[in-house]
Amino acid sequence: MHLSAAIPIVRIFSVEKAKEFYLDFLGFSLDWEHRFEEGLPLYAQVRRSGLTLHLSEHHGDSTPGSTIFVPVEDIDSLHGELAAKQYPYARPGIETVGWGRLMQVADPFGNRLRFCELSKD
Repeated sequence: MHLSAAIPIVRIFSVEKAKEFYLDFLGFSLDWEHRFEEGLPLYAQVRRSGLTLHLSEHHGDSTPGSTIFVPVEDIDSLHGELAAKQYPYARPGIETVGWGRLMQVADPFGNRLRFCELSKD
């Protein structure tokens, strides 16, 4: 048996704001979009490096306010990239904690992405 990496489903309420945040600010690429028909909720897949997320407008597909833990190497580079974009709704900083360093970013829907670089000790 083999378990693959989980793909978190993130609840969104605006396609425009989701694309601005996930594509323009965080630098994800859009893999695909799906709607059962025009005017129905969006379900989409975005990806950056080894992280894949599903974005869903479907009621019941996730709980707004969830947190996704994302292990990252070289958190300083990611921080610098995001800071350079001067996104008006998020200016995350890096916090040092007992087990490493983290940078938390909230999306426009109350979900949090917790990027973490673990200590090498």
